[in-house]
Formats: sequence, C-alpha cells, structure tokens
Amino acid sequence: MEIILKQDVDNLGHKDQIVNVRPGYANNFLIPQGYATAATASAKKVLAEKIKQQAHKEAKMVADAQAVADKLNGVAVALTVKAAEGGKIFGSVTAAQVAEAIEAKGFSIDKRNVKIDTVKEIGEYKATVKIYKDIKAEVAVSVAAEQAAE
Repeated sequence: MEIILKQDVDNLGHKDQIVNVRPGYANNFLIPQGYATAATASAKKVLAEKIKQQAHKEAKMVADAQAVADKLNGVAVALTVKAAEGGKIFGSVTAAQVAEAIEAKGFSIDKRNVKIDTVKEIGEYKATVKIYKDIKAEVAVSVAAEQAAE
C-alpha cells in the first residue's frame, strides 16, 4: 500500500515522502496515529504542488542567506577584554561576546550559530557563523587588552 508520510518515521522515511508498506501497518498504525495518509491520485497531486512551492521558498532562503554570508565574510570585529601583562585573558572570549559584536555591526544572528575556538590570549582569531543549513561565513575577531592587571 502506498502512503504519504506526514512526518519523519524511523526506519521508514522522511516527511512528504511516498513509501510502500504493508496494508495492516498503514491502516492499523501509521494512518490512525497521524503519521501518514493514503497516497491517492489527488493526494499525490497536492503533494507535488506542495513540494514545488517549498522548493521555490527554499531557493529564495538560500539566496538570501548567501547574500548575508557574502556581506558577513568581510566583517572584522574587535573585542577588548581584561588581560594580564603576558597577554593572558581573565576568563575567555565566548561565542556570545562575538555575536554581540557582530550584531553591533548591524547583522542579526543568534549566539548559538557562532563557533569560535577557545580564546584565552590576546590576538587574532577566526569565528564561523552558521547562517542557514550549509551556508557559513568567516568573521575575523581581534582580541585586545582593555588594561593591564596590577
């Protein structure tokens, strides 16, 4: 029996995928639980239209994200932190601090999408910002000392 999955089902398929299963599995479990619907001719046409519209939206999202990534690739942010005379930072620079500095430059990003290696010393670093799925941007992060410790 052909069915259209309404959501991801382990060991069976992904949302909006047409799969063949035994009629008992479909009629007694998948359809009553709301995991699937029967793959009638009209349901297949609706699914095809839905997939076409999603592809359109996805292409626009990817283009917008790529434009943001291109702008963000050239950005450099500077952070000033308290540090000892040897260049060691008290604490460390976090992704949240980098995200705040990037937002101050006019970009809207989430701190959870910023990845930076552990920063414990004054210097130049690279941070990776995930914008959308596989689209990422590199941001130069300059860490400078605020004032020497006494």
